[in-house]
Amino acid sequence: MYYVGPMWTVHDGRLVRELQTADFRAAFALVAAIVDPAEAAGHHPDVHFGWGYVRLELTTHDEGGVTALDWALAAELDKVLPP
Repeated sequence: MYYVGPMWTVHDGRLVRELQTADFRAAFALVAAIVDPAEAAGHHPDVHFGWGYVRLELTTHDEGGVTALDWALAAELDKVLPP
């Protein structure tokens, strides 16, 4: 079992986490922080970001929803993202 903090929710078959940032540069820095864990897992979130926000969405497309792979990556991403 993977511990994932309360910041993640399941919405429309996706594991979702939304973060607020001070500005665009801070949003970009959070996106950059998730690259290495995603590459290491061989699993990549859908990322939406702009001035003041980052939205991460995890799903296993070929399985049609959230799987253990998504929960595991969420736990790894929580290690590099702010609480």
